[in-house]
Amino acid sequence: MMADAMPPTTARYALVFSCIGHAFMHLFAVYFFLVVLPLEREWAMPYHELIELWTIGSLLVGAMALPAGWLGDRWSAPGMLVVFFLGLGGAAILCGLATTPTTMWTGLCLLGVFAAIYHPVGVAWLVRSTTASRGKALGINGIFGSGGVAGAGLVAGTLIDLYGWRTAFFVPGALSVATGGGMLYCLVSGRLIDRPAVHAATPAGAHTGQMRAFVLLLVTMFGGAIIYQATQTAMPKVFALRLADVGGGSTLGVGAFVALVYGCAGLTQIVSGHFADRFDLKTVYIGTFLIQVPVLWVAASAGGFSLVAASAVLVMANSGSLPAENMLLAAATPERRHGVAFGIKFVVAFGAAPVAIRLVAYINDVTGEFTNLFLFLAAVGLGVVAASALLPKLQRPGALAPGPPDPNALTERAPTR
Repeated sequence: MMADAMPPTTARYALVFSCIGHAFMHLFAVYFFLVVLPLEREWAMPYHELIELWTIGSLLVGAMALPAGWLGDRWSAPGMLVVFFLGLGGAAILCGLATTPTTMWTGLCLLGVFAAIYHPVGVAWLVRSTTASRGKALGINGIFGSGGVAGAGLVAGTLIDLYGWRTAFFVPGALSVATGGGMLYCLVSGRLIDRPAVHAATPAGAHTGQMRAFVLLLVTMFGGAIIYQATQTAMPKVFALRLADVGGGSTLGVGAFVALVYGCAGLTQIVSGHFADRFDLKTVYIGTFLIQVPVLWVAASAGGFSLVAASAVLVMANSGSLPAENMLLAAATPERRHGVAFGIKFVVAFGAAPVAIRLVAYINDVTGEFTNLFLFLAAVGLGVVAASALLPKLQRPGALAPGPPDPNALTERAPTR
């Protein structure tokens, strides 16, 4: 079935709003890990109790991903992203108004509900709207996700130290609402539309290989998410404990180191996206986890700038797996089911978040440190490598059906191998 032609601006708007949404989603996903540091003093609560206020919210980021992806497939992907921007910003503002742990918990739960929309809808929409060089587009998108995490460190650290933690929620919350309003205007004015999914026939015998790949990817995605979420959760506290002598004694100092780590990771996504376009996806995917295992072992006992360097390499490798992972997932599912497939992915991936948060809280409560956390994550990384090695060879997701040329679309010719 021939896809409907897109207006000249749709592909570029898809990339722009998808990237902005990715930045906001990851910024808010880690925000509370910075806010919790001044809250320890202001609310006189221990770290492990405060960090658990985000447990249900992080669970909802995963649990609501599947219905969000289904709505993106059945209703409208850009329409769902408008809901994402408006709801995420409103929930952040509510968090900034919190006066008790209960009200903060409520705001964080709503934050989780709306944050769940982005990945199954935004990533699937970007894959569907990109005509070629999908790895490059996903790499650019990944930079904004890592930039959101890095920005959380700088934005939250600066606003907390200068104006207090409430302002740290209000400012990005208002910006998210404004972005949602701008995207709604683009939809209403016809500058932005959703391209229907292509209902292509699946070759005979392909279903078995796709199902096997999908199941194995669920395993590897969960393991990779445990590593990412646990590292992201613990990093501000680890830096506060181990970097006090090198400038990590303040919230801004911790935030700056976190920003440095995730800023480096963002640049990696362009490189890994380039590799995903040009080399075997399975090889690229396994390689990123082979890097993580020894680095996690080093991070278990590292301190000072060695810890910062190890953390940067770890996050770079973990984030670098995503372009290949998303392309493998797209290859393992029909296009008309991409929203649901990515929804399932992020049910699994963000379902790992509450597990990771409880793991971090437990290890910190029992040991007061995080050495055993990194050693455990290294073992998880070995498991991911073993599962990835069993992936069957998949055909890359096909290009979009031909239509009128779009001068603003990402139309570089996909390389042949």
